[in-house]
Amino acid sequence: MGSPLEPTSLTLGAATVSVSSLSGLIGVAAFFFFAFLAIFWIALVFWTWRDVRSRTQDVILQVTATLLVAVFSIGGLFIYLIVRPRQTLAELYERQLEEESLLAEMTERQTCPTCHYRVEGDFQLCPSCGTKLRRPCPRCDHLLELKWNVCPFCGYGGGSMESGRAPSRAPSRVER
Repeated sequence: MGSPLEPTSLTLGAATVSVSSLSGLIGVAAFFFFAFLAIFWIALVFWTWRDVRSRTQDVILQVTATLLVAVFSIGGLFIYLIVRPRQTLAELYERQLEEESLLAEMTERQTCPTCHYRVEGDFQLCPSCGTKLRRPCPRCDHLLELKWNVCPFCGYGGGSMESGRAPSRAPSRVER
């Protein structure tokens, strides 16, 4: 057996645990701990690679950020989180679409052909220079573009619309 200075078993209450079984348990716990650390490290590198690819198309920046996290682990991740681009490419694209939509909406606003003053759709005259923009339909009073020959609201299109007078609706008088 062993010397009295080297215990081969430990008695805890009613249970007796040997040193070899304790070292085996510590070995299994250490294996799982290091396996967790390795999987966590791989997950950090993979997440960084996917995140940087969604934020930039620059290949050099993608490789640099991934290597930063691969070499420095959590410290590299903190550095990457500080210096990474704020928005993803999808967010940038969506923001650009919104800006283009707003710009298109602003340019859709009508302007006076003479002085380029902004006018509303129901203006007959430009409030700035007095240019005639639209004319009312003689029959239904909807505003018509100057180049229209027929009213799309009531179908009126008979006679000369340039005169601005509606044909008389009253029955003609018969003179006696």
